[in-house]
Amino acid sequence: MNIKVVVTYRRTSRLSIRIGVKGEVRVSVPYGTKKDAIIDFIKQHQDWIVQGQKQAIENLQKRQAFFEKLPLKTKPERLQAVERLNKIVMPLIEYYSVLMKVKPSKISYKATISRWGRCNCKSKAIEFSIFLLLLPEWCIEHTVVHELAHLIVPNHSADFYNVMDRFFPRWKDAREETKRLCFMEEEDNEDED
Repeated sequence: MNIKVVVTYRRTSRLSIRIGVKGEVRVSVPYGTKKDAIIDFIKQHQDWIVQGQKQAIENLQKRQAFFEKLPLKTKPERLQAVERLNKIVMPLIEYYSVLMKVKPSKISYKATISRWGRCNCKSKAIEFSIFLLLLPEWCIEHTVVHELAHLIVPNHSADFYNVMDRFFPRWKDAREETKRLCFMEEEDNEDED
């Protein structure tokens, strides 16, 4: 068996395996666990690992196909996409800025697939992914409120989620719908012993 794995020693009582979003195999083990025990654990879960990697690769392919739905290869395509997204985002910014008593300094758009939005809390500049156009408007609204909420609370603490609960109570549903639509699986594919 030739499986590349990342082993992380932790304060834990048992061994566990996760398949990462890109198919990587991650093994968490208690401090002091011998190498032979780790190898045996991996061998015992080989079928599970193969299935998990297969699923991760399928999800990556589906995710890639999802993002390819929005044509952005030419400058006119990008400009048109930005214009379409701006018509959706700016009214939401205007509405929620007043409601939340915040004011972003700048709104920009970029073709990012690693995140839907980004807030620079110091400069108060907010950047949105053009790929938001692939989501339903209520999921776009969630992203707008999320980024504006960072102007109130710059991190993802309980205070931040209290702000989200106050101004966009359906944020959990929107987050799950967004993940579902773009096959953005979290690293929750885990097997323990």
